[in-house]
Amino acid sequence: MNHITLFLIAVSLSMDAFSVAICKGLGLREVKLDKALLVGLYFGAFQGMMPVLGYFVGSSFAKTIQAWDHWIAFGLLSILGCNMIKEAREKNSCPVADFSPREMIPLAIATSIDALIIGVSFAMLQVNIYESASFIALCTFLFSFAGVYIGHRFGQKFEDKAQILGGIMLIGIGVKVLVDHLNLLSYLPFFS
Repeated sequence: MNHITLFLIAVSLSMDAFSVAICKGLGLREVKLDKALLVGLYFGAFQGMMPVLGYFVGSSFAKTIQAWDHWIAFGLLSILGCNMIKEAREKNSCPVADFSPREMIPLAIATSIDALIIGVSFAMLQVNIYESASFIALCTFLFSFAGVYIGHRFGQKFEDKAQILGGIMLIGIGVKVLVDHLNLLSYLPFFS
């Protein structure tokens, strides 16, 4: 997997956490550095751990399904992307401005389930999981940190758009995996 694809995956996975961070910022009267760091650390840590967990789960059966791995990666990424778009279109309320572990851990888990599934896909694509997971964690940390400030400043203006963009990017990456693996572009005269 090239660095551009990894960057797009990391940004896409960060969009759920970014949206929740925006909501957290909405509930604050005053944004303090410690709150933004806390949100970034929770979401970044879980987004970094989940692909590693998914990778090891996926590695245990990757050789068994090697002939179908590109279709599975395409399917998982497309389902995740469609789900992100669907969730963005639903009217749901933002979580309250509670930063306790009781509130933050479930949110961090919920926003990183898609990263677990990406980890399974990474196992099938034989990706360097530690490098990839670290990059995803860093990207999510930065988006979440910034999301608290953006939410406080601009409100819900960006929340839905960020999730829709993330969903579209995941679907696009799934299509790219399928096109690359099946070598579909070689059938077009201007790509051969």
